[in-house]
Amino acid sequence: MKKTSPVSRSGRFTSGPNADVARFTESVSFDWRLWRQDLLGSIAHATMLRKIGVLTKAEQTAIVKGLEAIGQEIADGKFRWKPKLEDVHMNIEAGLTRRVPTGAKLHTGRSRNDQVALDLRLWLRDEIVEVAGELRSFQSALVQLGAKNAHVLIPGYTHLQRAQPVYFAHHLLAYVEMVQRDYERLKDCFQRVNVCPLGSGAVAGSTLPLDRGLVARLLGFVDAKGKPLVTQNSMDAVSDRDFVVEFCSVAALIAVHLSRLAEDVILWSSAEFGFIKIADAYTTGSSLMPQKKNPDIAELTRGKAGRVFGNLIALLTLLKGLPMTYNRDLQEDKERLFDTADTVRTCVQLMAAMLRNTTVNHKACLAAASDPSLLATDLADYLVGKGMPFRQAHHVVGAIVALAELKNKKLNELTLVELKSGDKTFGDDALAVFNLEKSMAKREIVGAPGTKEVVKQMARWRKQLS
Repeated sequence: MKKTSPVSRSGRFTSGPNADVARFTESVSFDWRLWRQDLLGSIAHATMLRKIGVLTKAEQTAIVKGLEAIGQEIADGKFRWKPKLEDVHMNIEAGLTRRVPTGAKLHTGRSRNDQVALDLRLWLRDEIVEVAGELRSFQSALVQLGAKNAHVLIPGYTHLQRAQPVYFAHHLLAYVEMVQRDYERLKDCFQRVNVCPLGSGAVAGSTLPLDRGLVARLLGFVDAKGKPLVTQNSMDAVSDRDFVVEFCSVAALIAVHLSRLAEDVILWSSAEFGFIKIADAYTTGSSLMPQKKNPDIAELTRGKAGRVFGNLIALLTLLKGLPMTYNRDLQEDKERLFDTADTVRTCVQLMAAMLRNTTVNHKACLAAASDPSLLATDLADYLVGKGMPFRQAHHVVGAIVALAELKNKKLNELTLVELKSGDKTFGDDALAVFNLEKSMAKREIVGAPGTKEVVKQMARWRKQLS
């Protein structure tokens, strides 16, 4: 009968698991990524155990040195991860006890249940900071592209039909606003991640006088005033994965926004639009058609949104039927979390890089924005200015549009006589409406794509992102 390692199996068992069971239940193949956080948590725990008298100063020093040596080995790629030890926690603990026999005391007052909850929070806390930084860089790329093309106008679209003219920069700033909400949601999510669960044990805490506040302070789980933040219910602490779901929910919205921008980029770079040109380094060719230049970064970003959504649904489904408290099902949270974080970060990074290597075809944009039908609403506003109710003005201009189509003319090619045939309210100044520059100058209200307002908004974002 195979002997079982005392580190991975308790005295309750007389034999180890079958090989197929071990393969099925191991998680070190993916949770090894938590090694830094596991070491930090263990060092803080050892410091606390020294304070309450469980460890001597010499024992604490030996344990910390042993953990630091393991960390160096892992960083150098020399540490041997053993699937038979199940997870990152047991691998590190086994490595420690081989070097430092008193390392067996380190697990006093803690369980893998509160240990993994701690590691996940530490890991996600760092990840949130990184993703937030990437979002800021992405916003800067959008603002920079807009600033380089500050005078470029394009059609704004509804239903993917030309609607009204907007500045290209205004369109990009719409995404800056979306990403700002993502950034703020991440900051809000951080508050709920930043709570220390260590000391909750397996389910019911410990009879030992653990100093949870000390551990929280050592690991940076503190509020703005330096007060330690610790979980208030041991059962909730070990089974809570709300913070993982919340991050993945925020990430899903980031993916939505990235995907929407990707769709615009894909359309704009097509021959049918021709508004932008993406640098060769951020496109691919065809194995058959030599003329092709495909916007693969944008397409993959659009496609990867689906896996981010899937991870969120998987987590919600994972949690919905779990009784209190810890259940092995929770092992399935990490791959979903890791994949979401990796996917979103990579997409944000590459979309930002692509934007920094994108040029705008001013001529094509102007040609599309100069379509006089985009100013049909301006013509209705002209009638409103003459005292006509908007609904009536809308009807009148609709009839004028139909007349122009019937005569195969553009709106601005209609004569004053033809305009007056639709309604006598039109005066000699009616055709002056079809001046794109003047039309944009009139859009002065906050949030509108007017000339001065877009300049103001660009300046606001440059200052905020500087």
